[in-house]
Amino acid sequence: METINKYLSGTIVPIALVIFSTLFWIKLKGRPFSNPRYMVSAIFGNKRSDGGIKAIMLALAGTLGVGNIVGVASAIALGGAGAVFWMWISAFLAMILKYCEVVLSILHRRIRNGENYGGAMYYMKDYFAKINRNRIGAVFVFVFVLFCLINAFTMGGIIQANAISESAGITLNIDGRIVGAFLGVMCIIVFMFNGKRIFTICEKLVPFVSVLYLVMSLAVIFLSYQSVPAILMDIVKSAFAFESATAGVFGFFLSKSLRYGTIRGLFSNEAGCGTSPIAHATSRTENPVKQGVLGIVEVFIDTIVVCTMTALVILINGDNMQSGGDNPISIVYSSYAAFLGGISDILLCISIFLFAFATIICWGYYGKECIYYFSKRKLAERIYYCFYILAIYFGAFINLDLIWELADLAIGGMTIMNLFVLYKMRKEIANTTELYIKKSPQMRALWVKR
Repeated sequence: METINKYLSGTIVPIALVIFSTLFWIKLKGRPFSNPRYMVSAIFGNKRSDGGIKAIMLALAGTLGVGNIVGVASAIALGGAGAVFWMWISAFLAMILKYCEVVLSILHRRIRNGENYGGAMYYMKDYFAKINRNRIGAVFVFVFVLFCLINAFTMGGIIQANAISESAGITLNIDGRIVGAFLGVMCIIVFMFNGKRIFTICEKLVPFVSVLYLVMSLAVIFLSYQSVPAILMDIVKSAFAFESATAGVFGFFLSKSLRYGTIRGLFSNEAGCGTSPIAHATSRTENPVKQGVLGIVEVFIDTIVVCTMTALVILINGDNMQSGGDNPISIVYSSYAAFLGGISDILLCISIFLFAFATIICWGYYGKECIYYFSKRKLAERIYYCFYILAIYFGAFINLDLIWELADLAIGGMTIMNLFVLYKMRKEIANTTELYIKKSPQMRALWVKR
């Protein structure tokens, strides 16, 4: 599996991101980026009744998790400072892809009990139905949803629970089994309520924990601001230090900094892989372009802001980074403690818990929607939640080597499949963007409520 991931996440995914994002930049003629006034209007003119902000908070809950802390530390430990550069590049390229998938999620969403729902699997299904390839489409979507479920259990559940457990162990010396049991009970309480409760929790948690973490990170950066320019130069220089075992372009695409920077960037913001459309589809807005712009904001906050803060703090620690050993959580703890002392342990423990728990409940919702795609029965939903909660419990104390490999494989596979369908539906995305930005009434003819 490691060899497969090396070529999938280290070669195929980066190449695909570059090619498809470039194609969409050209196809969309730089929109909506070329219209700053529209972007500002989409962000600040969003009515609360549209549900767009709630949708982006749910999406951010799914992305603002361990990927922003442990994922960044892991990428730097495995790929060096240059991995941060490729996180930036992957985020910039992926912004347009996030926009495209969110637009499609609004256009192809469904209605259930008066509420909107949807996701990548629905616009995939509609695409194959349009070209009269329903059987091929059924297999294609089945594999995609299977990958999504694997991600729900690994990236969304087990990895998050393990991070909370390790953090609690370092700070409070609590056994992993106790942490797992506590998280399991918390999940049962949350999942007993309907989806609206999940949305409410995410809407409250995400802004609070984001501000807490950013303030703590900025404090470290402020205390060491003189070293920041040199660190930024090292990030750029290290990004192009190819592995000596290979050469030329092939060596470039097999470089560790590229592989881990790109895949951890995807792990962080999930742009282009087709997961956050599940959250954005719940918005009540009838303007897919406006919601797509919120998807761009989501990637910017997640990777460009939060991940960069984590990376700078770790790299500022520099020579003392080895005190954390090979454990990403320990690396993060030692990096913050070197400047903020003991108080950083408590603040980090709180931040990691809130980030990771928001991700756990968000991905629990994503997984439930995947199950709903195949079965509308409540029994199937309850069985899924039982297995998901068990995964959370065991995830708090099991070894993660295989889990990380499964998560990388699943997110890489989802990304390739989603990019293929996005490309095939490029005309619909381009036409929708053009018509909505011009506020053309013709768009109403394309709007079909399902």
